[in-house]
Amino acid sequence: MGLRKLGDSAYLYPGSPSTLVRVVEGGAVIVDPGHGSGRHKDLKREVRKLGLEIKAQLATHGHADHVAVAPRIDAPLFIHRFEFSIAESPLNRELLTFGSKAPEGFLVFQFSEEVKVHAVFEWGDVLFGLKAIKLNGHSPGMTGFLDEENGIIYAGDSFFGERVIEAVGLPYLVDPELFKASIKELQNYAEKGFLLIPSHGKAVKGEEAIELLDFNRERVEEVESLIPELLRTPMSIDELALRIMEHYGVKPTPQKLALNLVPLRAFIAQLYNEEGIEAVIDMGLKWRIRGD
Repeated sequence: MGLRKLGDSAYLYPGSPSTLVRVVEGGAVIVDPGHGSGRHKDLKREVRKLGLEIKAQLATHGHADHVAVAPRIDAPLFIHRFEFSIAESPLNRELLTFGSKAPEGFLVFQFSEEVKVHAVFEWGDVLFGLKAIKLNGHSPGMTGFLDEENGIIYAGDSFFGERVIEAVGLPYLVDPELFKASIKELQNYAEKGFLLIPSHGKAVKGEEAIELLDFNRERVEEVESLIPELLRTPMSIDELALRIMEHYGVKPTPQKLALNLVPLRAFIAQLYNEEGIEAVIDMGLKWRIRGD
């Protein structure tokens, strides 16, 4: 497995997440170094094959699977200011990903290693030829990186490959409306011919990109419609998650259920704020359609 050339000065190292390698004056910049015991060695080896060294690291957001190996790469890490405390604090990463402190070894990604952030940026800033664009909804400071020169956007987790969503059931998000707004923003770039690269899934362009973005948006909208129908019978969030996974033909595992609980809490909060549902106590906390 090696680098895939995307343009005159851009490459992609595949994985989950994939890592963007951007050639700049004096070296290379990588976006989302990722995780795994040998990932940092692989990235440094591939960049050296280009006759370069890694000059800096950018992160789309602070989830552990995107930044875990950053401390093992001798280059400063840049991240949006909303993600600073998430990236730097193992506990904060755990809380955002799992909703609380996670049982040790329960999830794929470990949270114990501290990650040093060297600088923060704002949306609209240009770093090493890459423009930081607002694509939040998956996480508070989720950032895409626009490379005008090579005609690409590294979009992080602002959308997902179809197989990823079908395997889990729900796109992982913390705010449904922001997630959909990011999809709309990406559609504008897709219509202009940009190559869109999700962290988890294959790079897409043109009609294929628009179809995949539609798939992400439609899944969110389907869930928004499905939840009120299911909540005609009061349910806990766990019960609701299982019903939705059943609806999409996803075989439940403890890990998949735990991940789906995070976006479901966001959907529940949105419906509650719109006065569409209410909370009841019935052998635990449950939710139901208001007035039923």
